[in-house]
Amino acid sequence: MRIVIAGGHGKVALRLTRLLAERGDAVVGIVRNPDHVDDVRQAGGDAVVLDLERATVDDVAAVLADADAVVFSAGSGNSATATRRDRVDAAAPVLLMDAAEQAGVRRFLHVSSINVGCAENPDIGEGYATYLRAKRVAEQHIMARDSLDWTLLRPGVLTDDPGAGTVQLTIGHPDGSAVVRFDQVSRDDVAAVLVALLDRRDTARRAYVLVGGDTPIDQALTS
Repeated sequence: MRIVIAGGHGKVALRLTRLLAERGDAVVGIVRNPDHVDDVRQAGGDAVVLDLERATVDDVAAVLADADAVVFSAGSGNSATATRRDRVDAAAPVLLMDAAEQAGVRRFLHVSSINVGCAENPDIGEGYATYLRAKRVAEQHIMARDSLDWTLLRPGVLTDDPGAGTVQLTIGHPDGSAVVRFDQVSRDDVAAVLVALLDRRDTARRAYVLVGGDTPIDQALTS
């Protein structure tokens, strides 16, 4: 397969690139900073420098030409302003979906958040709430796209612990969670789940909540 990853220099994205390249897939990471190209290449992928905050649909569609799947794994960062969160976490996924439609790419995976739906909870700080609102806007646009075989992945708090190869994976409510959760999951296991989702078209049009657990990933997707 040829897979394009938006946010190709992210910690999950680089792990995903490495896993896909090791099994022979062609991976292209979209990065904003030219200094990040070498890191993507060292992980086994190729890189295209493109700022999704300023790119046009045509710009992105050109990168997606002949792709089998697209993964949105970009993020605005912990210290981002509300404006940048809107541009990266809400608007950029819509841009990527528009480009996927133009390029004829149906498979679309989106990395979201376990707490989507909880932005109005009083225990959530305003910065995090702004991020969750932007993620929710992106999810709403994704779920409305009949032209895409989309899957939403809502991981818990990300850690750099070694992957266990076992997780807890549950079907998420379309509107997101009503309860704030801070369960953890390793970035290694998130990347491994994304690989498994790419291989399984029967996971399309579903939202999954992902945290650490005891079920092997292949089994978690079939349970």
